[in-house]
This record gives sequence, structure tokens and C-alpha cells, in this order.
Amino acid sequence: MSELTLTAVPGGYRHDPEYAAGRADAYDDSHDRTLDELATIAAQYVEHAHLLRALGYCDRVTEVRMERAMVATAETELAHTDIKAVQR
Repeated sequence: MSELTLTAVPGGYRHDPEYAAGRADAYDDSHDRTLDELATIAAQYVEHAHLLRALGYCDRVTEVRMERAMVATAETELAHTDIKAVQR
């Protein structure tokens, strides 16, 4: 008796034009909007846009959130290091 094994298609939906369009929209919006505004727009995409476009938008918003958090962490650590150097 054999078992049926399902394997995902490499890349899957990530090569879909709708997904790419959603990521592009979020990329364009991320330059002049706050994270709260991006999250609000993402919610509108989820409600009204094509599913893959919404998924692409939400994925990029998540990446922007992580990028900004990493930058804030690095800047905080750098400022803390600079304060220690000044105190010596």
C-alpha cells in the first residue's frame, strides 16, 4: 500500500502577478505612510482586493514592520554604546 504525499509547488503563489502587485503597492506606500496607516490599508485590501494582492500587501507590511524594528533596535544599541563611551 502506498501513501499519497503532497508537495508544495516551489514558489507557489509568490510568482503570481496579483501577489507581486500587492507587494509593489505596499512598497510604494511604505515611503510616506506610518505603520498604522499601512495596517489600515492592509485591512482594506483584505476586505476588498484580490486575495493574492492582499496577501502580497500584508507580507510587505510585515517586512516593513520588522525592518523598522531592527533599525530602531540598532539605533538604540548604538546610542547606548555612545553614552558608555562618553561616560568613560
